[in-house]
Amino acid sequence: MSPPAVHVALSEGRSYAVHFEPLATAPMHLREAGLSGPLALVVTDETVGPLHLGALADALRADGWTVEATAVPAGEGSKSLDQLSALHDWALGLGIDRQTPLLALGGGVVGDLAGFAAATLLRGIPLVHLPTTTISQVDSAIGGKTGINHATGKNLVGAFHQPRLVLADPATLDTLDERAFRSGLAEAVKHALISDPALADRLDREWDTLVARQPDVLAPLLRDAAAVKARVIEADEREAGERAFLNFGHTFGHALEKEAGYGTLTHGEAVALGMRAALHLSESLRLGQVAEALGPFAEADRLVARLDPPAPTLAIDALMAATEADKKRTAAGVRYVVLDAVGRPRLAADVDDALLRAAWRYALSA
Repeated sequence: MSPPAVHVALSEGRSYAVHFEPLATAPMHLREAGLSGPLALVVTDETVGPLHLGALADALRADGWTVEATAVPAGEGSKSLDQLSALHDWALGLGIDRQTPLLALGGGVVGDLAGFAAATLLRGIPLVHLPTTTISQVDSAIGGKTGINHATGKNLVGAFHQPRLVLADPATLDTLDERAFRSGLAEAVKHALISDPALADRLDREWDTLVARQPDVLAPLLRDAAAVKARVIEADEREAGERAFLNFGHTFGHALEKEAGYGTLTHGEAVALGMRAALHLSESLRLGQVAEALGPFAEADRLVARLDPPAPTLAIDALMAATEADKKRTAAGVRYVVLDAVGRPRLAADVDDALLRAAWRYALSA
């Protein structure tokens, strides 16, 4: 039995539902979202397409849709201006109008790239996310962030463009390898640590059955992790305040991705290492000096450690320099999301370099 939908309540009639149901239900949910054909664009990648596109296209065609699909190369390298331009050329060549929905079938890379294409085609066409990875089902498909990478850093060119519908099929996660599945749980852990101590306890308690992908455990936990993201988006759609807390671990993580080389670490692995650094920084700030141990954050760190992220050998000077280019930087400098306690995040600016270096050392050696 599928868990209940998560509803993202936004202003001006832009609310939408996040369903955890089979891909075959897509036609029904498209109708519920007020989307009608006959043309539907589907953007996927060369890995996901052979696994899931056939079943989706069959369901849509059986409901009267005309389906046009294209696949980009799998991997972070597709979040580029060249791939965006190719999607523009493809879609505009099909004679789309402003009611033509674009369905993003895949993980975070497809969602970011196809979402940005939807945001910019005809100044905005309807976007539907069909996330097929753990990380996209609990995080990146929700909230309207779209974009591509730039040589200067990750996700520096993009737009806010909310989907009309998110349909996350937990069964698609069965096709992920262990690394992709486990690293994708980093965002679920992050949501729990910044907002929901009870969810953190459930993740810890049910971890073994979760990573075994037991359906009656997996779907409800994914749904509840996604609900945290939805609550934050409702309160702060465009990251003017509370939404910044979703960057817990990300400022460190983005620097890791850049310095290791995009694609060397998965996004979830980088975020997991970033959360370990942020937890160490949280304790150092609590003490007012470099922490020798994690203190009240030790249990949270043990939960993050269960993600088992690899620690690359990277120069701390280079990592600290990379954070200076992070898109979250303000006039006051880089802001780090830290915790006063599990479920109580805050922003810290003007952080002493000695504390940051200690946090990096901990994350890369723990």
